[in-house]
Amino acid sequence: QVQLVESGGGLVQAGGSLRLSCAASGSIFSIDDMGWYRQAPGKQREWVATTRSGGSGNYAASVKGRFTISRDNAKNTVYLQMNSLKPEDTGVYYCNADVTSTSRASFNVWGQGTQVTVSS
Repeated sequence: QVQLVESGGGLVQAGGSLRLSCAASGSIFSIDDMGWYRQAPGKQREWVATTRSGGSGNYAASVKGRFTISRDNAKNTVYLQMNSLKPEDTGVYYCNADVTSTSRASFNVWGQGTQVTVSS
């Protein structure tokens, strides 16, 4: 079994920065894509950024130039550095990963989410 645990959320003023972390643990053989999604109150969950193992990141237009995704493959951890935060970045941020287990089963995993609140 594989699980993702996010951390690093919190309350920040507009223009500030936060760094989210997401660590994968369990019976992991490999991880392909790792990414972040967010869900604002009353809205659908939306994609924020994704990175492949050894690859560069891809970003939603709304965060490009302000957010940076990175990963540490040795630690099975993905990060999201968020700068120049805006009130519209407020929401629950979820980590997502495409995982192959040690039994060679492949599946998509979600974390439990971490709250980010940006005050104006």
